[in-house]
Amino acid sequence: MEFTSSKARQRHVRLAGDRRDLYPHSLQFYQEPPTENISLTEFESFAVDRLRLLKIVENLGVSYVRTSDSYKNKLETELRKLKFPYKALAEDDYEARRKDHISHFILRLAYCQSEDLRRWFLQQEMDLLRYRFNELTDSLRQKFLEHVNLSFEAISEDLKNELANELYTSTPGLNMTKIKEQMFYKVGLSDAVDLFRARRVFIKDGFAFVPLKDIDAIVLNNYRQKLSKALALTARSLPSIQSDERLQPLINHLSHSYVGPDYSVQKNTGKISLEHIDALSVRSFPLCMRQLHKALRDNHHLRHGGRMQYGLFLKGIGLTLEQALEFWKKEFIRGKVDADKFDKGYAYSIRHNYGKEGKRTDYTPYSCMKIIMSNPPSQGDYHGCPFRHSDPELLKQKLQSYKIPPSGITQVRHIL
Repeated sequence: MEFTSSKARQRHVRLAGDRRDLYPHSLQFYQEPPTENISLTEFESFAVDRLRLLKIVENLGVSYVRTSDSYKNKLETELRKLKFPYKALAEDDYEARRKDHISHFILRLAYCQSEDLRRWFLQQEMDLLRYRFNELTDSLRQKFLEHVNLSFEAISEDLKNELANELYTSTPGLNMTKIKEQMFYKVGLSDAVDLFRARRVFIKDGFAFVPLKDIDAIVLNNYRQKLSKALALTARSLPSIQSDERLQPLINHLSHSYVGPDYSVQKNTGKISLEHIDALSVRSFPLCMRQLHKALRDNHHLRHGGRMQYGLFLKGIGLTLEQALEFWKKEFIRGKVDADKFDKGYAYSIRHNYGKEGKRTDYTPYSCMKIIMSNPPSQGDYHGCPFRHSDPELLKQKLQSYKIPPSGITQVRHIL
């Protein structure tokens, strides 16, 4: 990929037919990197838009069942808003396909730098591909499989009717009505080995007959292998990229970007009351902040990492400096800290967070990425991300205590 700081984007001259050849399908495995010149402005714009989309994919995957209509509708809205191809459109969707292609490779540069970043990027890209693959029509799905060299042939209705009983007895989760409604693919055993081992598929003449609900798992497994390898190879090439003084700041910034609401604009300051925090922590706080609030109420103290993470969050949701000082002081006094010790040892850092001490920087709340990637908690700490830093069994117990239904807990553990 080549970049230029020129305002006018330089492109190769292409005819309409050339454009269709360059991006023949709205979906791809991103095997070939882009070769055209783009401006640094477009570089950053594409990357931020895709990063914002992947953050939405991450959030929706936690809040909704991925096969639900609510999930699909919300994700479709965001894809349309950010001009990414979410369905196979007419030939004039070249610009959307181009943006999809280039933005993926830009974020691949930013998110290949560590194992945690690679894991996060891989998971969100797979979730995005799953949604887009399942939105394809039958004919376009077949064309995509051919496009990525996966020779899965959809069987005819006649053959499916002929094998209906065998498919019914060999495919868990499908009744006879769903067998007739579901499309089945003829897949080589080497590609369906996991389904074969789990006895979840009908085998005949060296082929597995895989329903659409399982074919996406095979496609995603293939994609995971290719993208995981590509990320490792990209990481080896980073030194040459990082030597470019134009790109290094952009790439480093992207992997630590916060693309959520701008809490530095204090438009909601003072809109919540101290007496409402306990109720809000149960009803509205994210799990990491709910955990910190409970630990503070139980122990009447938090270590520095917890005070920073929770304090800036409270500031972000509208707690004024005066309210924050009152909140923390009352709680600490209930423990082993008297008023004088609090004023001398803790009040300064609270005022510092609000830009009233030190460098006078008006600090903003930690982003999810910062919470996950920096300052992991040790014994006795309560900060960090419960989904990232908690023992799986302890996380399960915590979710159960919060009355999360078993289906929701299973979904969370599957994502992790």
